Amino acid sequence: MNPQLLTIPVFCALLAGCAVGPDYERPAALRSQPLPKSFAGDWKTAEPAAHLPRGAWWEVFHDEELNRLERAATADNENLAAAVARFNQARSLVDIARSDFFPQFSFAGSATRQRTSRNAPQSGQPAGEAYSYSNFTVPLEMSWEPDLWGRIRRQTEAADARLAASADDVEAIRLAIQGAVAADYFALRTFDAELALVADTIETYRRSLELTRNRRKGGVASDLDVSEAETQLRTAEGQFPALQLQRAKLTHALATLCGQPAITFATPSNPTQLTSPPAIPPSLPSELLERRPDIAAAERQMAAANADIGVAKSAFFPRLIFQGLAGLQSVNAGTVFNWPSRLWAIGPTLELPLFTGGRNTAQLATARAAYDEAVANYRQTVLTTFQEIENQLAAQRFLARQLDAETAALTSARRTQEIANHRYRAGLVTYLEVAVAQGAAFDRNRAVVRLQGERCVATVGLIKALGGGWQTGAHTASVQH
Repeated sequence: MNPQLLTIPVFCALLAGCAVGPDYERPAALRSQPLPKSFAGDWKTAEPAAHLPRGAWWEVFHDEELNRLERAATADNENLAAAVARFNQARSLVDIARSDFFPQFSFAGSATRQRTSRNAPQSGQPAGEAYSYSNFTVPLEMSWEPDLWGRIRRQTEAADARLAASADDVEAIRLAIQGAVAADYFALRTFDAELALVADTIETYRRSLELTRNRRKGGVASDLDVSEAETQLRTAEGQFPALQLQRAKLTHALATLCGQPAITFATPSNPTQLTSPPAIPPSLPSELLERRPDIAAAERQMAAANADIGVAKSAFFPRLIFQGLAGLQSVNAGTVFNWPSRLWAIGPTLELPLFTGGRNTAQLATARAAYDEAVANYRQTVLTTFQEIENQLAAQRFLARQLDAETAALTSARRTQEIANHRYRAGLVTYLEVAVAQGAAFDRNRAVVRLQGERCVATVGLIKALGGGWQTGAHTASVQH
């Protein structure tokens, strides 16, 4: 081999240490100001850590049925399965990007029979003679492009970042599904408690109607009293199927989340399971946000877009491609594998873009604009995160106050109902006063039940906003993918 050819790979190796395009540096999370001191202490420099275990966060509610549903959804949800499939695609794309580091070998054997033209040009004149012959070729072709300007490294860097973003997307979908299961479950339990309340109220109204009818027979009550008692009963009975419909819809939604057909799915009614949500620590460490998978995914998309700039910039530089060919060729099938039929060729090809009509410039501008978009998306994700957490923390505070007020109102309404019942039995008032007192007590009782459910759902929302709970490090249990 020509010794001069050996100097080319050495030169390529020296150039391979450089990579065009900017090295990635994580930009500030907010455009014009530092991150605020928010729910707990200072936000430190963001180091997304969605890989940290979030654990079975729903176990803080100590509900076995919820635990069962969460396990089913994590194992069988089809949206989660699709996200895992997208992650596997991204992993294969990394292997595709890395494959350009290595020489490419291919085999394309052929056997042809052909005829030349009598009128083919030969020394400016028609050849005047035609030939028919066979051509048997058994070639092994090789090509390899040294990564002179870091194009392959940048595209591999982009693929690695997108793989990490895809893994974070899987965790984001997993967390969203788990949160939806918990929120729907507590809404279901709220309807169970409301159904039990309405059923008790219907029975109370039925007894009141019976009492009023007996009093009417005794001449103590009027037809108006009977009519009011019956209206009150029928109104309560009409609310029962409406609540049953809402509960059925939630059950069907849970079935879909758990990857099961709605027709065969069921969760038993348990009106007593709606309890107070777990206590939230007065101080939440701000680094919890760093494990939010959507923040981590947005940050990795920035890194990928930054690497794409280097890929686009490499198009302005020459490409050196080594090509080789070795094989056998003959006009006779019987001699194609003989030693004299061997052939080979090797040498570099240099491609230099001289004029592309502005294509390379436009591709570079596109890559830079895509990076700016990724930065904006990352910052918007951070802002949205703060909004979600502040909303959920506000919900915790104000719902607790509202529940205290409604509980006090319920106590007062029950006392009013008791007084009205005594006054009615004593013949001091009409049934209208009893109906008003019973309706007020029912409304306040229903409001308390709904607020208890809303507090549980708000706690689920806070856990989701924090990326999977408020425990960190060794206090969390790992969730297997």
